[in-house]
Amino acid sequence: MDHSEFLRAFASATTFKANPFHPLVWILGEPEIGEGVYIGAFTAINANGARVRIGDHCDIAAFVAINAADSHRRCLQLQAEIARLPITLEDHVFVGTHATIKGGAHIGHHSVVAAGTVVDGVRVPPFSLVAGNPMTIRPGYYREQYEAARAQH
Repeated sequence: MDHSEFLRAFASATTFKANPFHPLVWILGEPEIGEGVYIGAFTAINANGARVRIGDHCDIAAFVAINAADSHRRCLQLQAEIARLPITLEDHVFVGTHATIKGGAHIGHHSVVAAGTVVDGVRVPPFSLVAGNPMTIRPGYYREQYEAARAQH
């Protein structure tokens, strides 16, 4: 079995749609994904029923969850429907392995989400470092380094 035959067989045996990133990236719905984006294996992007936008030149490591849906309140019979909120990653965002980005999150350009971080539905300013669970945001953490690098070019 050659590579393309394997990919077709894998797609027919799973709910993973073919994508340009990796056969083990699971994309649900129709997220908007910019140019020059890398998405690592075993990452799941759930854009069913909500707008998910990943800007240009983002780097999303393996085992990341980007999930616009939250069903816990429905499961507990506190609401009738699954909550679905938009997610935006602006350009040049890095997301470390095993991070989770929840509905309502808006991550500013040139920001880093550290490995294992759970990003709640908040607005993260550009050039920030987001780390931990519960998460902390260090706004502007990368601004000086970015400006120094740009001045050298």
